[in-house]
Amino acid sequence: MSDPSIESSETVIEISNVWKIFGDQAEAALHAIREQGLGKSQVLETYNAVVGVADVSLEVKKGEIFCVMGLSGSGKSTLVRHFNRLLEPTAGKIVIHGTDVMALGPQELMEFRNRKIGMVFQNFALLPHRSVLDNVAMPLEIRNVNKNERMRRAADMLKTVELDAWANKFAHELSGGMQQRVGLARALAADPEVLLMDEPFSALDPLIRRQLQDEFIKLSAVMNKTTMFITHDLDEAVRIGDRIAIMRDGRVVQIGTAEDIVMHPADDYVADFVAGISRLKIVRAHAVMQAMEKYQAGHAPPPDDAPRVNEDASLSELIQLAIEDDAPIVVRDDGVDIGVVTRPDILQTVIEGAETS
Repeated sequence: MSDPSIESSETVIEISNVWKIFGDQAEAALHAIREQGLGKSQVLETYNAVVGVADVSLEVKKGEIFCVMGLSGSGKSTLVRHFNRLLEPTAGKIVIHGTDVMALGPQELMEFRNRKIGMVFQNFALLPHRSVLDNVAMPLEIRNVNKNERMRRAADMLKTVELDAWANKFAHELSGGMQQRVGLARALAADPEVLLMDEPFSALDPLIRRQLQDEFIKLSAVMNKTTMFITHDLDEAVRIGDRIAIMRDGRVVQIGTAEDIVMHPADDYVADFVAGISRLKIVRAHAVMQAMEKYQAGHAPPPDDAPRVNEDASLSELIQLAIEDDAPIVVRDDGVDIGVVTRPDILQTVIEGAETS
């Protein structure tokens, strides 16, 4: 479940009706799509153009980790490259921290990228002739920060990612996971307002990948960076994201928390996508419970000694309580009883999950 403080915070990223069509006749293709409803295959055949992103709109809140996920070719990496205009959209509006990114001239855009945006790619992109410390300090060097200050800040950031002992080494002396942590430290050294992360852990071994996911989650909680995180791995999106957008054929099919998407898939494609995800740690008590008024309309009030949980208790926790106690489970919010979870409620949720897997 998303952090309520994120849900109520300001919008940092807002993109509206963004299209990206690759090809010399992109504008004509877009007009035909809008006027005639042409599909991707028809656009390719008629205009020799490829639809990369199709009419995407979304908002990202301050401090939120917003995961965009989909299979190869879904448009997720193409989309994220529009935020700092590494790609120019065919149409649409992009606003980051109140700045209309599409209105920036070349010099303004360079300044915007340097000061507002940090980016971490799947490829570590470390300079082999520079030390680890120099690699991390590079964004500050571009800003003309004096050497003592930039080295101090780079050293602080290396300590944050627990690589301070490796400051004077070169990239080839580090493991893949360590190199990616250097890449993350470099992106954070300039203290950007927004982090763009394009499948940063996908090239790593599963164990290292999970360790870096854990480190990133802890680091994000401390630094409170607004993050767009691109991944093709639903498990990774579920672990990391406050919210998830699922893309298919350049379009956003569904946006929601992991729990929203698992419990209420927008269509058969999303249902198939999430079929292999266990509900045990994703589904929370508030999604399983009966409202207190509804429960009491047909049952006696739960006993005073009935087990009680907060509304964000996991399905796994509910199952354990149901094993240990015959009484219905009372769900609370801010000390107030708001609902009840019975064994049939739990069983129904588990069965629905099993039927879709």
